[in-house]
Amino acid sequence: MKKAIILLLFLSGTFTSKSQENILVNTNSTQIILKVDADKNLTFEYYGKKLNRIDDLFNTNTNTGADAYPAFGIRPDKTIAIRAKHANLDLTLVLKYQSHEVYDMDTNVDLTTIHLKDEIYPFYVDIKYKTFKAEDVIEMWTEISHTEKNSVTLFNYASAYLAFKEPTTYISHFHGNWGTEFTMEEFQLKRGKFSIESKEGIRSSTKDNASFFLGLGSALSENKGDVIAGALAWTGNFDISFAHDEFSTINITAGINNYASEYTLDKGKKFITPALILTYSNEGKGQASRNLHRYARKYKMVGGGEERKILLNSWEGVYFDFNEDKIIDLIDDTASIGGELFVLDDGWFGNKYSRDKADQGLGDWQVSKKKLPNGIEKLIDESENRGIKFGIWVEPEMANTSSELYENHPDWVLQNAGRELVKGRGKTQVVLDLSNPKVQDFVFNTVNDLLNKNPHIDYIKWDANAAISNYGSTYLSKEKQSHLYIDYHSGLQSVLKRLREKHPNIIMQACASGGGRTNYGFLQYFSEFWPSDNTDALQRIYTQWGMSHVFPAITMASHVSASPNHQTKREIPIKFRFDVAMTGRLGLELQPKNMTDEEKAFSKAAISVYKDIRPIIQFGDLYRIVSPYQNKRLASLIYVDEQKKNAVFFAYYLEKQVKETLPYFKFQGLDPTTNYTINEINKYAERKVFGADDKTFSGSFLMNTGVKLNLSNEYDSVILHLTAK
Repeated sequence: MKKAIILLLFLSGTFTSKSQENILVNTNSTQIILKVDADKNLTFEYYGKKLNRIDDLFNTNTNTGADAYPAFGIRPDKTIAIRAKHANLDLTLVLKYQSHEVYDMDTNVDLTTIHLKDEIYPFYVDIKYKTFKAEDVIEMWTEISHTEKNSVTLFNYASAYLAFKEPTTYISHFHGNWGTEFTMEEFQLKRGKFSIESKEGIRSSTKDNASFFLGLGSALSENKGDVIAGALAWTGNFDISFAHDEFSTINITAGINNYASEYTLDKGKKFITPALILTYSNEGKGQASRNLHRYARKYKMVGGGEERKILLNSWEGVYFDFNEDKIIDLIDDTASIGGELFVLDDGWFGNKYSRDKADQGLGDWQVSKKKLPNGIEKLIDESENRGIKFGIWVEPEMANTSSELYENHPDWVLQNAGRELVKGRGKTQVVLDLSNPKVQDFVFNTVNDLLNKNPHIDYIKWDANAAISNYGSTYLSKEKQSHLYIDYHSGLQSVLKRLREKHPNIIMQACASGGGRTNYGFLQYFSEFWPSDNTDALQRIYTQWGMSHVFPAITMASHVSASPNHQTKREIPIKFRFDVAMTGRLGLELQPKNMTDEEKAFSKAAISVYKDIRPIIQFGDLYRIVSPYQNKRLASLIYVDEQKKNAVFFAYYLEKQVKETLPYFKFQGLDPTTNYTINEINKYAERKVFGADDKTFSGSFLMNTGVKLNLSNEYDSVILHLTAK
């Protein structure tokens, strides 16, 4: 790492006449401006498009003048980022600027650290800004420490505080429940406070996602307007709050949820908050999404530059009802239609407590002799003999009370002393106490031993089907029980880091009763997410549309399921199901034995088609064209490669109306000066929605005039492949 210390007296850029008072945090196109006044107060002045003249900001009084990291004490009525109780029980903080430096990490990444200290106590806060210049992304977090005589108690400890002087502000956020994850909602923020938060403890993204899009000055649009997008990189409970005050200022705080989580910080220790990931766009939500996608693939996720395999997962095909022969048949079917990976889901383990349903065996990670007499090795061999890879399901953070693990270590589960256990799935599921180092070792060894004994395992599906129900730890002291929510995730992250060090190339999916762990905190350890247990293709359009705002397609496990669908009982044509699944990492979640010969043939052809367009979808730029949330009857989107030479366009007819005239579909993201040849792909029974193949159009025509599509029936869909001529 190259270190360049930049003093307050000299900074590159354009400044006011008092240049020493400004600290600039720059990406290629955006800028955060902070100011230090004569009394060493640090204020957050601006975040947005990079300014040519910083004088203009202050001359027009459009700066915020808000404290950069507001502390409780002198002005307790204001929005605060930090609140603490000192060793002498004093509750006030007054943070003053001390110094700052910039680390030139590489040609694209800088790290700015601003050092603050209480004016009386040896209490310190470092504000961190890590910039990814080409992607126009900034990570922002804080590190809190002290050298007071005794421990300090932290009550509030935000990762970031931002302020915008804007009377008209709109928000887009994502919420739901099991089966409806990532439902998108947009509305205007009015006077008062709005919060996005999680209190589940483990599945932090089931009900609300730790992300947002903020429209400044106008309603949110795909292609125009000033937009701030944010996502918190924390695996546990979070709180992102927006307070619209009497001065038309939006005050934003984001970080770990302090709910039941006051934290005792010992002398000399450092409390590091998770990063808030930020990007700014003056070209609407679409550009903000593309910024996040590029950043995620390059810097945040595991294997962001590697193509994902097409898999068949056993869950909806056989559930718990399988044996070795049935699984080998599934492996054979996977290979026969062109799949590249077979994943064995829940039910493969447990002997004393055989995992035949969800009420027993969890925690006993011995291969079931009854179901798999020749072990996992046999299944791996059968997969490799057919030229495909093998993956497996685990849920190592959980146990059933009907298990050998619980019989031997009842103290390892979260519990309230003297109270009856509240149990989850199967009326027996409980959560292991990952604040306990012994439990951390058990979870690590569960997965590590599985991979060491079976080194040809290519893929892990890591599930977590419970929330924290029994708030209590036999490991933590009575004085530190309020550390549980945080220490659980510190322990979990420690396990995941150890596993990544030992097995850097294993592909892992984060699943938690569906999309309960779809956040950037997990993305640094996992390769993809399971967006929802609801595999209904129609509802997946909405789920994946919301998810696409924050995460790139390569992270989105999108599976073709049976018809009627197992969750909704809806009957949907196989082409529509494939066309929806192809917008993410394609997979299947069904029993091929129940498919007709025609459906099998179509599946094999569709998988072959996906292999050709996979690089464009998994690594290309996404442009959302027609939103199902706004149109209700149509949806369309396009992926365009970085060179704008190849693109893949998708359109869906969701609900037929009598005598409805559909609009022309206008493409986006193309080079207006390039001519593109269009071919309809993934056709069913040779029916053509677009017309004759090999038609050529200019990028300008396609984006400004568009094309007419013969979408005439409900659940009609089309995929068009565009190639520069």
